[in-house]
Amino acid sequence: MDQRQDLSSFIAGLPKAELHVHHVGSASPAIVSELAMRHPGVVPVDPEQLRSFFEFRDFAHFVEVYLAVVALIRTDDDVRYLTYEVARELATTQQVRYAELTCTPYTSVLPDDPDNGMPIEAYTQALEDARIAAERDFGIVLRWIYDIPGESGMPAADATLSFATNHRVDALVGFGLGGPEIGVARRQFKPHFDAARRVGLHSVPHAGETTGPATVWDALSLLGAERIGHGTSAAQDPKLLGYLARHGVTLEVCPSSNVATRAVASLDEHPIVAFRDAGVPITVNSDDPSMFNTSLKQEYEIAARLLGLDADGVADLARTAVRASFATDEQKAALLDEIDAYAGA
Repeated sequence: MDQRQDLSSFIAGLPKAELHVHHVGSASPAIVSELAMRHPGVVPVDPEQLRSFFEFRDFAHFVEVYLAVVALIRTDDDVRYLTYEVARELATTQQVRYAELTCTPYTSVLPDDPDNGMPIEAYTQALEDARIAAERDFGIVLRWIYDIPGESGMPAADATLSFATNHRVDALVGFGLGGPEIGVARRQFKPHFDAARRVGLHSVPHAGETTGPATVWDALSLLGAERIGHGTSAAQDPKLLGYLARHGVTLEVCPSSNVATRAVASLDEHPIVAFRDAGVPITVNSDDPSMFNTSLKQEYEIAARLLGLDADGVADLARTAVRASFATDEQKAALLDEIDAYAGA
């Protein structure tokens, strides 16, 4: 076995935390196929056809396809099935011990179209049923981040804040903002993030994925971001990199996602090295793994190649994710001990 195979095997067994992974975007072809059979229509049922369906021309096309899959989540049983099966795959194939899943309740609850949506109470109960069952069956701890789909504007922001504050469960730890960035100013969401932070939710918006560094600055100054989803364009602004490093603001880096959506031209041009060299804390994540034909293991392998890491360096990446998470101190300590034991074995 050569050194690369040794490192791949090490990564495969490494206990991990995943901080930037979307609920619907984690649905494997098998899961999407099952949902498509329940609700026939636009999305192909055959897993091979699904792979072609998930070939994106650009970020706008990705959003279009993503929303087609979102439309398959129509009942609380769909939510329960999706969540439990995603947890199963994270735990059993990726060795994920702790995951913060980004959920977008607005697109399933559809408060402006109640005949086609589900009550927020049913959505929340389904998430919680699946979370509890997954922790019992697979040992994985799931936590939720509710995000605003930015393209849906103020109605979505108002509704998501209401879901997060008026229907909150203990497993809800963060408040986010996703969707297209172009034409969706961060400033308009400041009151919503202020309100979410007042009740103890952490601020974790996407920023700088398909727009410039100004969007990242806005996420920091207006939304109080504690971590930044992607932050790809931060590499264009040395002052911003310095700020992120000094203040310990973690970038949730998703290399394959950035290439698939054309945010970055190629993996070799990804700014992850610039982030590391500037001292910015980084975590490695899969974002929408099934849609981008990747996995957390594969993203660690990519990061290891780009950053020139050995097993110790890869283990440090895993530790950074644990420390940047919103897990309890006890959960962090237990997972860090597990990583240390694995790395030292």
